[in-house]
Amino acid sequence: MSQSAAPFRTLGFHPSLAVSLDFSTPVQYVKGVGPKRAEELAAKGIQTAGDLLYYAPFRYEDRSNLKPVNRLAPGETATVIATVVRVQAPRFRRRDLGMIEAIFTDGSRMPLAARWFHAQYLANLLQPGVRAALYGKVEFDTYQGGLIMLHPEFEILRGDEEDEDAGLHTGRIVPVYEAAGKVSTRVFRNVLYRLTSALDDAPDPLPESVRRRMRLPELAESLRCLHFPPQETDLRLLNAFRTPAQTRLIFEEFFWLQAGLALKRDAERSAAGISFQLTDRVREQIKKMLPFKPTAAQKRVLGEIARDMAAPSPMHRLLQGDVGSGKTIIAAQAAVIAVENGYQAAILAPTEILATQHYLNFRKIFEPLRYNIVLLLGSLTKKEKELNKRAVSTGFAHIVIGTHALIEEDVAFAHLGLVIIDEQHRFGVLQRKALQQKGVSPDVLVMTATPIPRTLALTVYGDLDLSVIDELPPGRKPIRTIHKTRHEIEQVYSFLLREIRAGRQAYIVYPAIEENEATALKAAEAAYRELTQHVFPDLRIGLLHGRLSAEEKDRVMDAFKRGELQILVSTTVIEVGVDVPNATVMVIENAERFGLAQLHQLRGRVGRGAAQSYCILVTDKLSEAAQERIRTLVESGDGFAISEMDLKLRGPGEFLGTRQSGLPVFRIGNLIRDHDILEAARREALDFAAHPPSKEEFERAMRYVREHWQRRYGLALVG
Repeated sequence: MSQSAAPFRTLGFHPSLAVSLDFSTPVQYVKGVGPKRAEELAAKGIQTAGDLLYYAPFRYEDRSNLKPVNRLAPGETATVIATVVRVQAPRFRRRDLGMIEAIFTDGSRMPLAARWFHAQYLANLLQPGVRAALYGKVEFDTYQGGLIMLHPEFEILRGDEEDEDAGLHTGRIVPVYEAAGKVSTRVFRNVLYRLTSALDDAPDPLPESVRRRMRLPELAESLRCLHFPPQETDLRLLNAFRTPAQTRLIFEEFFWLQAGLALKRDAERSAAGISFQLTDRVREQIKKMLPFKPTAAQKRVLGEIARDMAAPSPMHRLLQGDVGSGKTIIAAQAAVIAVENGYQAAILAPTEILATQHYLNFRKIFEPLRYNIVLLLGSLTKKEKELNKRAVSTGFAHIVIGTHALIEEDVAFAHLGLVIIDEQHRFGVLQRKALQQKGVSPDVLVMTATPIPRTLALTVYGDLDLSVIDELPPGRKPIRTIHKTRHEIEQVYSFLLREIRAGRQAYIVYPAIEENEATALKAAEAAYRELTQHVFPDLRIGLLHGRLSAEEKDRVMDAFKRGELQILVSTTVIEVGVDVPNATVMVIENAERFGLAQLHQLRGRVGRGAAQSYCILVTDKLSEAAQERIRTLVESGDGFAISEMDLKLRGPGEFLGTRQSGLPVFRIGNLIRDHDILEAARREALDFAAHPPSKEEFERAMRYVREHWQRRYGLALVG
């Protein structure tokens, strides 16, 4: 039975109209909603009765301690229902605090003051005569005497039909919802109380065998307890989202995501692909191309990729490796397998400077094999583009490297067999597909130097097999990371000069190109002038930023690689792909402006030779979050540990940088808080897909995935 089969008793949103509701019923027909509120809810993604039921409170308050004012004691947390007597500015108000104070009474002859900071807007709400429920900690006002609540939660109580369920808002554990426009937390409570009260034993989409094994409550009970938990429920568990009801709903959300990813993975792997032959010639060509002896980790990962490429179904693999771990050489070996089998390899990079860097690296690597390598960039002249596109379409080009220009409609490949996507998190799923469709089921290798925490890897890249290079090449010394403040910049310059005089090179990275009065950051161009004219007038200094033409960028980078430049002043265009072994110092100015992953990427530009390397983080004013980022980087060189901390500090959406990265939308689950439930749900989903209890139960579950997956998670269709 589908989840949308009528699970409700008959309800009506208007006295003259009775409507039988189910999970798919448009939300406007839920009593208490109507067309106007439905528009507000739609902005939150709430379009159906089911969406409303899964709209979880973001916290819970225990308002069962309902007391009259004259029974309150300093130090306790309580709920009070009282009426505003007057609103006044506190005697000790500082203008910049925007403070407002209201005096309440409940008829018990003792007043209660409530004070809010930065809340002048409340003067329009808390007018004399307004009745409200206040919830907060009671304190003794040492300035004015009497009892006071500082910044209490409050709800205005009205006598209209909206308040017919006044007992929902006080005297119990109360759910608190994020408002949707003018739909307040109070309205959510009223509407959801009616909805959950009328919720019969709804058909449970979660396979019964899974639910029994995991000892999870049924759906209807879970939804009722999510919104209106029994009074004996532990408040700490509620706010940690670890009650049985919450756990079940989080598990369900992750289970169906993982079931959909499994279905998608199986569908892709069941398609007919290219079975690349791993002949003696392929092995000899790889040996001839390799510039050094590979590490054990590199050998293991290449073995995983080679097995995938030899299989008759398309490869879909994610290659993770910290900065400097050798992902490029792995990609080159995969390209050899494709080319020696008569196919072309395409490498998609997010920026022109990274694409150009790959082009120069691969030309050097493949020189002994005499492969034809072509570069496709948006900045090329029309004639250059036409020549390169012809080389691709005729098969003259063995390896094609480029940016988004690769996926333009007029780019045609003769025999595309391998797609390599670098820094995948900067591309969308549709861009990956667009390049794949230029061949007939080509193998796909996705690479990232940004270590992806396991929770994100299981969601964003859950349809890919995972390979990790967890070993750096021999001879590399750990990079020493040092934190200096703006006042210590002279020490930084003195140290940098010593390294330069010892024959080394250095980067100085800035977060902006031009002076910005609003942020007062020292930008790269201004810094370049200052450094060349005043700080290091005798040194050879270059400037690199994103607004230079491709030719200018190449000229600057080539000069730095050859040692003609001793210092490279740059913006973050050098974040990935730049490899100069003689560069031993990375100075990051205004390091507090960068994210953890970006700082780690920049740090990885040094430490690529045998000499000791240093990363110096120069900061100005540090917020608490920035202090945590800097401390983490100074203490750790482990990219995966850093990425886990980055995920905690910034959250999944900002970590990935863009919604197009494929991050699914979760209604209740939280990737950081609920990583253990995600692991369990993935385990159960894979086991269910591999060993379903019956054909009927499996087909019912897969039908549910196909019907709900795309709308539910905002991801591409499966199956």
